[in-house]
Amino acid sequence: MSPQSEPTDPAAVRRRQARENAEYHHAAAARAAEAEARRTAPMVAAFAEAMRAAGVEATRLRALPYSGGGSLRTDVVGWYVRRDHRAAVGTDGRWYVLVVAPSLRGRLAGVHVEPSDAPLQVGAGGRDGDSVALDVLLRLRLDAGPDFPA
Repeated sequence: MSPQSEPTDPAAVRRRQARENAEYHHAAAARAAEAEARRTAPMVAAFAEAMRAAGVEATRLRALPYSGGGSLRTDVVGWYVRRDHRAAVGTDGRWYVLVVAPSLRGRLAGVHVEPSDAPLQVGAGGRDGDSVALDVLLRLRLDAGPDFPA
């Protein structure tokens, strides 16, 4: 924008500043998420390799619906890393959040779960005691071996 075409209306100036601030913060959050993913991806891949090396058998994972009971079959094979079965690592070395939208079709045919970026702090923002560092969670799960609750 040239100086002659900049709005002089205070409301328009505030809207422009708010938009610029939002864009800045959105870009900063995206950069932080990318940096976190670069740190956690090797941890998750190493965990999958360590589980295979330890001879811990992978299982077909099930997802939990947002609401309602039961579970739904998924197309992912791997290891649960949380006792509540809401997160897992696939045999492909990727992180999976196993919470999905409830659907009749999902109950009948199963659901497709996309991998996501693992957080450095699993369960952050949840109830007290739900939050644990990713490296600690993966180490505890690896130490549990095949004795992890099914």
